[in-house]
Amino acid sequence: MSVAEAAHRPDHRGRGAALWIGFLLVIAAGIGLAWLGAHSVRQRTVQVETVKTGAGPTIHSEDGVLVEYEGRLSDGKVFDSSAGKGPVPLLANQVIPGFAEALSRMQEGGQYKVHIPSKLAYGASPPPGAPIPPNADLDYDVTVVKVVPNAALMQQGGPPQQQPQG
Repeated sequence: MSVAEAAHRPDHRGRGAALWIGFLLVIAAGIGLAWLGAHSVRQRTVQVETVKTGAGPTIHSEDGVLVEYEGRLSDGKVFDSSAGKGPVPLLANQVIPGFAEALSRMQEGGQYKVHIPSKLAYGASPPPGAPIPPNADLDYDVTVVKVVPNAALMQQGGPPQQQPQG
C-alpha cells in the first residue's frame, strides 16, 4: 500500500462506540418523553385499580349506589370516611366528575382504589370549610355494597308513562 492510499483511507476507530452512545441517547430521550407524557396523562385522568372484582353490570350515571369509602389527600390525611356511618347512598350523576367516572368502571361487590386529579375533583374551588385544599388530588378506597339501577329516574318520578293506543 502506498503512502497516498494510506492518506485517503478513512479512520474507523471509535466510530462504533459513537454510534452506540448516540443510540443510547436516543433511547434515553424516548424514555424521558414517555415518562413526561404518562405523567401528564396521570394528572388529567382518573385511575381506578380493582382490588376485588365485583359482579354484574358496571354502574351507569342514572344508577344509585351504596358505598363504603375513605377519602385521602396526597399526603395520606383522611378528609372523609363512611367508617362508623355504614354504607353511604349516592346518585352516580350527583358526585364530582372524577368520582362519577370512577363509578362507571365499578361493579356491585367490588373493591377499588381510585385516584382523582384535582381538575376532576374540586380544582381551585373546594367547598367552603372543607378539609380539602385548592388543587388537591384525591385518593379513595371504595367498596360498592349495592347498586340500584335507575335510582335517579325514580327520584325524578321515572320516565313518562305512555298512554295506551286505542
